[in-house]
Amino acid sequence: MADLNGAYYGPSIPPPKKVSHSHGRRGGGCGCLGDCLGCCGCCILSVIFNILITIAVLLGIAALIIWLIFRPNAIKFHVTDAKLTEFTLDPTNNLRYNLDLNFTIRNPNRRIGVYYDEIEVRGYYGDQRFGMSNNISKFYQGHKNTTVVGTKLSGQQLVMLDGGERKDLNEDVNSQIYRIDAKLRLRIRFKFGLIKSWRFKPKVKCDLKVPLTSNSTSGFVFQPTKCDVDF
Repeated sequence: MADLNGAYYGPSIPPPKKVSHSHGRRGGGCGCLGDCLGCCGCCILSVIFNILITIAVLLGIAALIIWLIFRPNAIKFHVTDAKLTEFTLDPTNNLRYNLDLNFTIRNPNRRIGVYYDEIEVRGYYGDQRFGMSNNISKFYQGHKNTTVVGTKLSGQQLVMLDGGERKDLNEDVNSQIYRIDAKLRLRIRFKFGLIKSWRFKPKVKCDLKVPLTSNSTSGFVFQPTKCDVDF
């Protein structure tokens, strides 16, 4: 029998084994940039996003540099002459009209030219459109240049005036001075030296008071009118 007075602790316990950890893909993250293919596209999307941000920043800086160099000023539109020889609404709501308009377009910039690819002129009485013309030829306008263009709105159009517009028309018939809006729809490009911009579509609105010249006793003479330009 073994001596019970000596300390006895049983067989020796072997030391614990070291557990090795894999340094491959882990469940929560993407890993380093060199392991993009193993990150389910996370790194690729991150690179694309960073590229897009860089491009946007560079374009913004380029636009700021161009603005600082060229200092663009707004183009100015005026209606210098308007001749109305007919504006008659018959009982069937058919409007007959004949309106000639002359515009001056001023480019005040010293280093910027303007390509006018399309100019469309529309006539409005109140909210009702009664005519449209797009016969102005496209042209290029140089630096600090004023260009004169003309167009005619002529024909007949079915218009449905509401109560307020009919009241305005009766007042205009009595005074022989008609409140007509000319609205322009443009397609233009700017030229900065050798660089041409993308196409812009500004809107121009001209609030006019035009006397009926064929039978007017008011003595009112049309006054040149500045137009509002909205880019």
